[in-house]
Amino acid sequence: MWAKAKPADGSLDGVIAWYSIVHTPPELLPVVFAEFHRVPAPGGHPLIAFKAGDGLRHLENAYGHELSLDVYWVSPDRIAELLSRTGLMVDARLIRGPNEQEKPRQGQQAYLLARMPVKPGTRVADTIA
Repeated sequence: MWAKAKPADGSLDGVIAWYSIVHTPPELLPVVFAEFHRVPAPGGHPLIAFKAGDGLRHLENAYGHELSLDVYWVSPDRIAELLSRTGLMVDARLIRGPNEQEKPRQGQQAYLLARMPVKPGTRVADTIA
């Protein structure tokens, strides 16, 4: 389930999870977000895109293929709460509906930008190697 090579604590400037959490059962998100807190350097930014809503959709055919895939829709407030519980600060959130090229059933999409706090008295520039 997890990549074999783990980045060192505080070694990344950011983390991007572009719709990858939509396939993670909501009860496992705290484990994922603990990693999002572990790997960014102070001032680093996790950026997360996901399906905004509540519920589970099971896909049997998508992207031109037969498959068996669960897609979890989670409220932006819940994702922000889980990120905050790890110690990350949510700096921005954007929620949008489907545009004219997307199917109406695509529903709302959410984008959250979080930040790893910088210790008091430390400048972000001092934390960059």
